[in-house]
Amino acid sequence: MKTLLMVFVVVVVGLFVAIELGLRSLFGFGKPLIYIGDEQIGYLLAPNQSTRRLGNRIEVNEYSMRSAPVQKLLQPSTLRILLLGDSIANGGWWTDQQNTISSLMMASLGSKSNYQQVEVLNASANSWGPRNELAYLQRFGSFQAQVILLLINTDDLFATAPTSLPVGRDRNYPDRKPPLAIVEVLQRYLFKQKPIPELEAVQKEAGDRVGINLEAIGRIKNFAQENKSKFILAMTPLLREIGEPGPRDYEIVARKRLSDFAQSQQITYIDFLPELNAIKNPKSLYQDNIHFNFKGNQLVSEVIERSLL
Repeated sequence: MKTLLMVFVVVVVGLFVAIELGLRSLFGFGKPLIYIGDEQIGYLLAPNQSTRRLGNRIEVNEYSMRSAPVQKLLQPSTLRILLLGDSIANGGWWTDQQNTISSLMMASLGSKSNYQQVEVLNASANSWGPRNELAYLQRFGSFQAQVILLLINTDDLFATAPTSLPVGRDRNYPDRKPPLAIVEVLQRYLFKQKPIPELEAVQKEAGDRVGINLEAIGRIKNFAQENKSKFILAMTPLLREIGEPGPRDYEIVARKRLSDFAQSQQITYIDFLPELNAIKNPKSLYQDNIHFNFKGNQLVSEVIERSLL
């Protein structure tokens, strides 16, 4: 009986270890990206992280960018572009480091520009809006970038105020690594996400949200001018906005406000909706309703590159 019990225990422990190692090595569970709260920015990726999720490499530098380490002092032979954005710019767990929009731009521009080196710094985080991105700029500066590129999507026009409430309380914004990969899988897929009551008040922010976010975009543009940087604004649509019936009524109004604002402020503005409406199968470019896959990232980087060149 004791022998059978020992065999059973060994088998169970061995199976547990095999599952744990498999979840870590094959899927990257147990080592998610960690977030830190910030009073002004709301939250940002903790600096100096490196991990793999579903085989995709993710590197975060000392300035919470999804980029390689960077020197703040710009070399004369270097073209530096500072990309600000949300999960579309960041790429998330579904995008390998070399396939992000910033990496694709860097590789392509490196062979076409007159500079010896091209850097596209990727300062982004999931669900950031213009106010988060403005606060990041105010905290860390322009990094002497010749170009500041703000990449938003339609939803960002309605983004709420920065808040650190999700950090450590929402499973998508962990503030520490789980003890085991198995624990992360259980927490992520079997247990229901606990609501954050205080977050409801933030999400119900009153007032003219579109106007507030346009003001933040204007302040980013002014920041770029003050730091002798060219400013480019680009906006990608949700998948459901492409084709018929097109954007919803409130989105049409917000889009018109953004277009008029960009024109009045003399902002270089790239609207990706006409570009994607001209493509035969735009769904093939999307990972989901909002985010792009590798082909989509290629298209976005190519269109922005044309504007830069």
